[in-house]
Amino acid sequence: MVFLNLLTFGLWGKLGRIVHYGVDAILISTVLAGMRRSTGLTFQSKQITGESPDANKWIEKYLGVGEWVMDQSVAIAGSSPWFKRTR
Repeated sequence: MVFLNLLTFGLWGKLGRIVHYGVDAILISTVLAGMRRSTGLTFQSKQITGESPDANKWIEKYLGVGEWVMDQSVAIAGSSPWFKRTR
């Protein structure tokens, strides 16, 4: 493993860290999507970005990833025998 690390100039550790941060960002976005679905509270991106349309677009895309992950998770759990819908 040390030899592979030397050959790749330590990129494996950096790649793992980037993947870890990416997964954390997706989990945060999914939590925000769940909050929106269960309580109706929405994230006000204009409080952070002001009137920047590019920044607002990126935040909306980021939150859209969380919505997609939430939809896929609910679909998978709904078709699984391990979960039962009570409502």
